[in-house]
Amino acid sequence: MTAELHPTAIVDRDAELGDGVVVGPFAVIGAGVRVGAGTKVGAHATICGATVLGRENSVFPHAAIGFDPQDLKYEGESSRLLVGDRNQFREFCTINRGTAFGGGETRIGDDNLFMTQSHVGHDSEVGSRTVFTNAGTLAGHVVVEDDAVIGAFSAVHQFCRVGRHAYIGAYSVITKDALPFCTTVGIKPACMGVNRIGLERKGKSPDDMRAIERAVRVLTRSRRNRTQALEELDAGHAGHADVDALIAFVRGSSRGFIRSARRGSRGAGS
Repeated sequence: MTAELHPTAIVDRDAELGDGVVVGPFAVIGAGVRVGAGTKVGAHATICGATVLGRENSVFPHAAIGFDPQDLKYEGESSRLLVGDRNQFREFCTINRGTAFGGGETRIGDDNLFMTQSHVGHDSEVGSRTVFTNAGTLAGHVVVEDDAVIGAFSAVHQFCRVGRHAYIGAYSVITKDALPFCTTVGIKPACMGVNRIGLERKGKSPDDMRAIERAVRVLTRSRRNRTQALEELDAGHAGHADVDALIAFVRGSSRGFIRSARRGSRGAGS
């Protein structure tokens, strides 16, 4: 089986296309691009640079994948974009390659959905099974862990992290780390508690939910500082896999994490 190219598509002779790749009208695939088997590239979509796409990805019309990083320090140095399998890049989605300062790579896992006008900035790392709703955007150097949801028209500040199973509400501005398993919302963001609907959909048991909720309350609703909260969790809540993941996430935070809003305020962090 060979690739199927529309007569108006432009594919550089140095690009590599796997079996069953379909390239639509007026699409452009540049030199050095590698496209895995079964991937579909829609009309007017463009893939360029040192970009590697895995198998069975879908690149919809007018998506722009693998362009130079939007960083004033970038001076043409070598960098790349690595994409896994079965991702969907919807119309006008943009994904940038990495920078030398940030390690030279932007990485995306498997089974992600990037809706219209979503954006992944340079040197970011996105896990698997995430959803970026319309115009959800990442600045450079952001980490989004598995199964997270980035709400419509939300922005994540550079060097922030969004934890696994996190839900970022629409129109939010994430300037510190968003906790795993939690819903975080707001221009001045606040943790609104555990993402119960998302966790139930992922098959978390009632016992898992209770363990996560207890740990989240210690972190976000008590008056303890981060060190004190972690000490309490280590002493009385550790040993559950999800709680241990939450503890590790908080312990690894360099920017602090978003807490619940105090009464009379619209947002909080730690």
